[in-house]
Amino acid sequence: MSNRSIGLDDSIYDYLLGVSLREDPMLAALRQRTAEHPMAAMQIAPEQGQFMAMLVKLIGARRCLEIGVFTGYSSLAVAAALPEDGEIVACDVSEEFTAIAREYWERAGLAAKIDLRLAPAVDTLDALLADGQAGRFDFAFIDADKVNYQAYFDRALGLVKPGGLITVDNTLWSGSLIEPKEGDADSQALAEFNRRLHVDERVDISLLPLGDGLTLARKR
Repeated sequence: MSNRSIGLDDSIYDYLLGVSLREDPMLAALRQRTAEHPMAAMQIAPEQGQFMAMLVKLIGARRCLEIGVFTGYSSLAVAAALPEDGEIVACDVSEEFTAIAREYWERAGLAAKIDLRLAPAVDTLDALLADGQAGRFDFAFIDADKVNYQAYFDRALGLVKPGGLITVDNTLWSGSLIEPKEGDADSQALAEFNRRLHVDERVDISLLPLGDGLTLARKR
């Protein structure tokens, strides 16, 4: 895992941040707080958060899904980009991690935009579909357990509207999915997910070398 874009040496990466990153102070504070966490590598790169916020603005998103919250950096970045009536349904299973997220959502004044559902994400997504929410979302971000990526993607695809955008994190996985080792379930699952998505005619796709690989999938 990586919380910075792969394939850049330190000098180029620092330059990229220096001339591009416009990180809100609350996002910067959350990133600093998360850097002290033992699982800090799970956080997305700041340039990725800024890019996702740009996508949300470009497509005029109002209703978003997040599958995998961790300490809330991505949801905070997206929530700040949404209009006043915007909403994120955020799925996670960890009270410990999301307690940090809740703190910073509150401090940023954006907690009202984020509907946190603490339950297995498949259950939450299935409940949304059963509740008639198919085609009601504009944007989704998937960054959770890798072995369930395909299940998350298929459900998110049902929930976003035609022309909606699904973004999927870690789709380069530091290169370990090129030749996954036996027993490496995450790499094997990601490699299979990428293969299936490549030929999925339901979407238009682009895989960007941003963070640890960010795939964009636009629902046709």
